[in-house]
Amino acid sequence: MSYKAKFRVWRGDADNGDLQDFTVEVNEGEVVLDIIHRLQATQASDLAVRWNCKAGKCGSCSAEINGRPRLLCMTRMSTFTEADVITVTPLRAFPVIRDLVTDVSFNYQKAREIPSFAPPPGVAAGDYRMQQVDVERSQEFRKCIECFLCQDTCHVVRDHEENKESFAGPRYLMRIAELDMHPLDARDRQRDAQEQHGLGFCNITKCCSDVCPEHIKITDNALIPMKERVADRKYDPLVWLGSKIRRRES
Repeated sequence: MSYKAKFRVWRGDADNGDLQDFTVEVNEGEVVLDIIHRLQATQASDLAVRWNCKAGKCGSCSAEINGRPRLLCMTRMSTFTEADVITVTPLRAFPVIRDLVTDVSFNYQKAREIPSFAPPPGVAAGDYRMQQVDVERSQEFRKCIECFLCQDTCHVVRDHEENKESFAGPRYLMRIAELDMHPLDARDRQRDAQEQHGLGFCNITKCCSDVCPEHIKITDNALIPMKERVADRKYDPLVWLGSKIRRRES
């Protein structure tokens, strides 16, 4: 059964733009990306939108629907009523290129700033040994599809442009936590997280976990444990005393 839905879609570029109203046909079983494609085919042939797999696995079609960061291809039209006006806008935390396409290069820059896996000294490639139980805790984080919805909704990035230089955002703090949990990684990830990537900016509101399409518990399983390890290292008197003793012995 089809009906006519009211859409408001942001049109414009980095210099200016506004919301434009459309009335478009909706068919049973469709998602918001289907409607955007229909708009391109029938009313707005120059509408720019980024997408690829249409299966919720590439992370390309990130946008904001009624103000909430979501994947266009995973947001079913059945979640709205026929009377709803559906607003589709680009990710607010990143500069607009055109229409629904934003410049997310900030995220790739932050990815490059994180040192890669550092094997322990004296262990040759091919000699690494670990058990499945050793990596189960961090394996959840490998489900990330790099949609950057968590980066977009994080208010440290979203509302404070000046923080971007010193804050990696939840996606890449999660990457640091993943490496810190790796049984063979030898780098001091806790110091990196606090001093170079802005872990202290995160106030664990869980907004990143709320919008994750892969349902990764970013806050509970990555950010809070990392914060606890950093706090133990910095403020626990027994940990502090132990580090002093080890330093003196060496």
